[in-house]
Order: sequence, then C-alpha cells, then structure tokens
Amino acid sequence: MSQQYQSREERRKKLQSTGNQKTKKKSGGLFKKIFLSLVVIGIVGILAGVGTFAYLVKDAPKLDPKLLKDPIPSKILDKDGTPITEVGAVNREYVNYKDIPKVVENAVLATEDYRFYKHHGIDPIRLGGAVLANFQRGFGAEGGSTITQQVVKNAFLTQNKTLKRKVQEAWLSYELEQKYTKHQIFEMYVNKVYVSQNSHGLATAAEIYYGKPLKDLTLAEAAQIAGMPQSPNNYNPFTHPDLAEKRRNIVLTLMEQHGFISKQEMEEAKKVSVAATVLKPEQRTVDEKPFDSFVDAVINEVKDNTDLDIFTDGLTIYTTLDQNAQKYVYNMLNSKDIIKYPDEEFQAGVALLDTKTGEIRAIGGGRNQQVKRGFNYAIDTKRQPGSTIKPVLDYGPAIEYLNWGTYEMIEDKPMTYSSGKKFGNWNQTYMGPMTIRTALQLSRNTPAVQALQQVGLDKAKDFAVGLGIPLKEIYESYAIGGFKTGVSPLEMAGAYSAFGNKGIYTKPYAVSKIKLRDGTVISQTPESKVVMKDSTAFMVTDMLKSVLVSPGTGTRAKVPGLPIAGKTGTTNYSEEDMKKFNIKSSKYVPDAWFSGYTTNYTASIWTGYEDSRTPITNVGTNQQIAQLIFKNLMAYVSKDIDTPDFTVPNSVQKVRIEKGSMPPVLAGEFTPDSEVLTEYAVKGHAPNKVSEKYNKLDAPTNPSAKYDEATKAITVTWDYKTNNENVTFDVTVEDGSGPKHFPVTGNTLTVPATPGTKYTFTIVAINGDKKSDPATAVIDIPIPNVDNNQGNENGNGQGNSNGQGNDQGNGQGNGNDNGSGNGGNPENPGGTIPPAIPPGNPTGGQGSGSREP
Repeated sequence: MSQQYQSREERRKKLQSTGNQKTKKKSGGLFKKIFLSLVVIGIVGILAGVGTFAYLVKDAPKLDPKLLKDPIPSKILDKDGTPITEVGAVNREYVNYKDIPKVVENAVLATEDYRFYKHHGIDPIRLGGAVLANFQRGFGAEGGSTITQQVVKNAFLTQNKTLKRKVQEAWLSYELEQKYTKHQIFEMYVNKVYVSQNSHGLATAAEIYYGKPLKDLTLAEAAQIAGMPQSPNNYNPFTHPDLAEKRRNIVLTLMEQHGFISKQEMEEAKKVSVAATVLKPEQRTVDEKPFDSFVDAVINEVKDNTDLDIFTDGLTIYTTLDQNAQKYVYNMLNSKDIIKYPDEEFQAGVALLDTKTGEIRAIGGGRNQQVKRGFNYAIDTKRQPGSTIKPVLDYGPAIEYLNWGTYEMIEDKPMTYSSGKKFGNWNQTYMGPMTIRTALQLSRNTPAVQALQQVGLDKAKDFAVGLGIPLKEIYESYAIGGFKTGVSPLEMAGAYSAFGNKGIYTKPYAVSKIKLRDGTVISQTPESKVVMKDSTAFMVTDMLKSVLVSPGTGTRAKVPGLPIAGKTGTTNYSEEDMKKFNIKSSKYVPDAWFSGYTTNYTASIWTGYEDSRTPITNVGTNQQIAQLIFKNLMAYVSKDIDTPDFTVPNSVQKVRIEKGSMPPVLAGEFTPDSEVLTEYAVKGHAPNKVSEKYNKLDAPTNPSAKYDEATKAITVTWDYKTNNENVTFDVTVEDGSGPKHFPVTGNTLTVPATPGTKYTFTIVAINGDKKSDPATAVIDIPIPNVDNNQGNENGNGQGNSNGQGNDQGNGQGNGNDNGSGNGGNPENPGGTIPPAIPPGNPTGGQGSGSREP
C-alpha cells in the first residue's frame, strides 16, 4: 500500500513539476511579447520623433555667418550732404574674448549657462536644473537656454515661444557649436546682449552705468551687469536700482553656488548698494539728439516707399534737413529762454517746409523727449485742426469752384445745418454781413459753414484731399475743423504750402534720394501737381495776410517786415465733455494751432497736451504759444535771406468795391475813398454793376442875382431840370466876411444887401448823399448918390470938422461939429446891417465909434 502511495505521491509531484514547466513557458512568452511590443512602439516613436524633428527644422534659416555679425547701419545726410547720424547703429563697445575679465565671464556662466564648456549647444541637465531652481527659488532664478541658444535666437529667430522655434533653436545651436569655438560663441554673446539705454554689449554697460572699462569692474558691478540681459529695462540701475540690486544678488548667489566665488566674497558684494555705485545724473553723458524727430520722418518714408531695411542695409540717405533750423526748433521746444511754456507737460508739434519744393527742413516732435524718443507730435498726432481748416475746406473751394472774389459778402448769423440742427458761434454773438476776407480775418464760424454749404461737400472734400488732407468722409461740421479723425502738423503744412506755391502741391518729404551699397541711386523726390488755379492760391493767400493785421486773430505771429499769410485755429469742448472732464470755462481749449507761410517757408504748429482732456487755459499767452513758436521760427529762418511778397497772377484783377454793398458792386466815380474796399477778383468774374449811390446830381442852370434898391435886397434864382421833391439846394452867400449857408427847397432865395458890397452866390443841388457841381451868380451893389448939404457917402457933410462918430453911428460919418450929420444907408441910421447879411465896409464917414453887440 505504501508503495502505491509513494507511487501516487511521486506521480503528483511529477504532475506538479510538469505544470510548473508549462506555466513558466507561458509566462516567458508573454514577457517576450510585451518587450517586443515596447521595442516596436519605441522604434515607431523614434521614427515619429525624427520625422517631426525633421519636419520642424526643414524651414530653419541657414546658419549664415553674416547674420552673426552686426547689421550695417544706414547713414543719414542733411540737405548739403553732411552726415548727421546713423540709423540702425547701436551703442556698442566691442570686446574680444581675450579682453573679457574672468569675473565677468564667471558671472555670465553662473547666471546663463554654468555647463557652457561641457555641452554641445543643448544641455538637458541645465534645462532640468533650471526647472528645479525656478521651483525652489522663484521664477527667473535660472534660465533653461544655453548661451549658444541665446546667440542663435538673437541672430536668426524670432522671440516667439513656440515648439517650432525651440526645435529650430536646438538644431541651429548644435550646428553653431560645430562651426565655432566656445570662446567665439561666448564673445558673440557678450557683445550682442541688450543692456537698455539703446545699447548692446556688456562692455558698453560698464561705460554707461559705471563710467569704466569692463576690465575694471568690481565683483558687485560685474554681477549687476551680467544679470541685466534677462530683462534689461527692468534691471536698469538708473531707473530701477532696487530691482537691479535684487537681480545682482541672485547672480552672486549663483556664482557662490557654482563655485566661482566664496561665501564671504558673495556676502561682501551683496552689501554694496547699486544706487550708490552707478553714475550720478550729473556724471552721465546726455545726448540731446536734436535730429531724432526728423529721423522719425526719414524712417517712415524709407519704410513706406521702399522695400529696403534702413536698420540693416547700409544705405546712404540724402535728406532735406536744414541742420540750423532743426537745432533751433529743438532748442525752442526744450529750453525756457525762447518760449515760456505753462508747464513741463505742455506739448507742441512743429513742421517746417520749403514752400516751393515741399522739402521738410525741420521737425519738432515734442517737448522733453531727450532721454527717450517718444510720440512724434509733428508726424504721428491726429488732432482736430479747428479754424486752420477754413482756407482748405471752405474759402479755397469757394474761390476755386464758385469764382468768389475776396469781397464776396456773407452774413454772420445763426444758421441751420442741412440736417436741421441749429448752429451758431461759440459765444452766440453775430456781426451781420461781412466780406469773406473779414470773416476769415476774424475767424467767424457761421460764414465758414455757409461757404462750405454753397460749394458742396463733395467738391470741398476733393479739394482738401488734393492738398494732402486724408478725409474719408465729410460733414458740414468739418467746415470749422470738427473732424472725427484729426490731422498732423506735417499734413497741414503741406496743404498750406500749396497756397504759397501758386496752387502747386508737393507731398512733404524728408528723403530726396537713397544710395545702395553697390552705388545704385534711387530717387525719392515726389512729383509735384497742380491742385488749384493760381488765382485761388493768391486770393486765399491775400486774405490770410489780413489775419496777421489788427483786428485779425493772428497778430502775435507777425514778423515785422516779413510778408506772411497764416491762420489761427482752436478747438472747443462740448458741453458734455466740459462736465465729464470738469472743464471750468468755455474759454479753455484742447488744441491751439497756427499754420502759415512766406514765399520761402511754410510752418504748421500744434500745441496742447498729450491727453486732450487736459485743457489749455486762457491764462496769459497759453493759447497763443503756437503763434509765438511760428513767429520765432519764421524770424530765425528768414533773417539772412530775401523774402519777396506774393505776386498777383495774370488771372487775378484788382477791383474797387463799394463798402457794404450786398451783392457787391464796383465803387462809383464819386464814391468816397472811405467807402471803397480794394479787393481781388478772378479775372472775368468781377462785378459788372457800378454803384450809383454817390453819383453827382445835375448842376443848377441859369443862376441869376438881382438887386432891388427899394427893398435893399437881392433875389437869386436858378433853373433845375427835375421836379424831384427830394432834391434840395444849398446856397452859399459870400460877401467878404465869411460864407453863410441857406438851405432852399425851391429855386429862389432873397437876402438883404448892403450897397457897395460884392455878393457871390454858390448853388449846389442835394439828394441824400449825392451832390451836384455848383452854379454861381455874382453881383455888385452900387452906392446911391445923396445931397452934399446932408452929408455925402464919404461922411463929408457941413460942419464935418473931425468926422468923429457917435456911439450909434458905427462907421457913420458926422455931418457937423456935434456929429448930427447922417451918412451911409438912410435905412440904417445906427449903422447896423440886417442879420442875414454879415457886417460890410463902413458906408459913412471914417468914424471910430464901436458897434455893441
């Protein structure tokens, strides 16, 4: 039985052994399958990764050695061919590897890539360590890119953080490491990194911030500069010394961590204040850069008009710049000696052109922009032009299309837009009928809107667009400068220059030609075009000259002895804006302009604040600063040259218009000079009607004067051909003692007469303001004969021993010793003369008695 058991036990064990063998065999097969599957997946993954990698790098830029070098800047020359600056050039002190001090190299390596000399362009260990460091010590503790990658990124790729860029960066980094030594790559990095202040390179940073060469930097200074490239502007020690110091301390910590310095050296360096060691403001070199605003215009033109890269292509750019004018504009905006500005925030934009050519001579891009180039208020600004637009959009088109003369009458009155909305002047006052010259001189608003209405919106818009004003739409409110999108001083200067250049417009330009590195010259001078008749240009100009004459609005812009045409302009706040912005007075304005020209120069000036919600107050000359800038600029650029006046073209005729006539009529032959306006008309379109308001009446005829001895009176008569009851006569009687005037409604006048006197009668017909030529009658009154016994006319009667007159006989001779003799006129024994006739010569003896009143 035991044998049987043993046999069964053995059998069981044997069966178990067999089963185990089968299980092991089965388990081994599964592992093999899993392993093989993983191998296949890995191979597929590798192949996919390789394929993806190949796909991503296929468009990677070539490793062009030229791009590893610095770009070639472009030279900018003034109008005389004198170099003024370079564009694309950066402030860079280049340093060779052998001259880079070890402390600087160690600071860079510790911060940017401490395994730089151990990898081949990409460092997985560095990448992983950077991720860990950022978790442990905060973001920015270490960067993941190697120095090689940073060189590649700055030289060949964009700054966009995409997978494609990172893959291409890795590939090009590997290639770079195959072609250049580590020292060469490190030298590229040290000289290319941006260090704020428009500067590149660590050697440059040493000079800018510490005023010393790279080799003389202390540990603390080297660490500060080495930490800047991660965020140059934020770590600028001039503007953010606190952030710069924190960043420097991180660099010192990394240097100690990686064994470049001891802990004691680290702690000592951290005690140094960044703010205390960098150069003080008075020690720093300040480049005022007076040409920057003009260079802005040059950069814009090259970019807009060519496919060239002004920053890298090494161009030679010939410009229209007048260095002296540009420096004067810069000084005028940035000093306190020429113009008194209300505060440091007050801004101005200035554009100065050659009137005949459109060449930009100077650009004033703004005030207080010495440290950082800012917004260019002459080119980039878009502000409402106010009344400076009136010659462009209202009166210019009216003369061009309607043949208005400068005498055209228009009424300053409340009015209504075509939409039905009522409109009036800002102060709700109106001056009645006036010429368009006066309306422009006084800058009245409702006449300007009426002019635009009469021209028509489409024609006015076409006229303005032809002058370079970029209007996409137009509304009646545009007549006084209420644009949706504004204009720049450069655009306004271009428009005004056409008026001063006989109707020929040339788009303002700063670049005349460009020479490429191979010697090819490309002309950039724009083509001039006629945009209006010369009659329009002259007549607008002549009206604009009145703006600078009292009572014009632009008298502060006048330069004595200089023929100038120009226009003021201000804009207003709406009632809603005044409440919203807390504007305290309707006399405060957001913008103040002056645009004007001579035959040589055109200038447009805008003034105001960057934020239009800040008003220009009416304190002092704040709202006239644009005029003062214009005056000073024009006086400066015109001081050494001849400036002829604007000439009258053959298409224009001078006319004498009777003042106040509506519609205008020519002054008549007899219109008083005080009632005559000398104005201009488009030839062939002057008024045909001649005023008769002051014409002379027909003169009286057949004047006659007859003396009646009985009544001792003269009767004067005359004939007149009309029985017009409005005609009266003025008769002047002259008898040697002064004229006496008698108004007469008929044609007869009787006056007393004194014998022995000559009378002259002058008769003039009158009707309102009209008068006739005079008619004249003359008569001598004889002295009658009398008895000698009673005394003769000479006062020699009987007993006339002395000829002494008495009190009542003034001029009457005495006929006897007691003076009782009568001589002279028997009707007037006392010697008096009727009131109508002034006293004549004595008619009696030569007595000496006086006449009482």
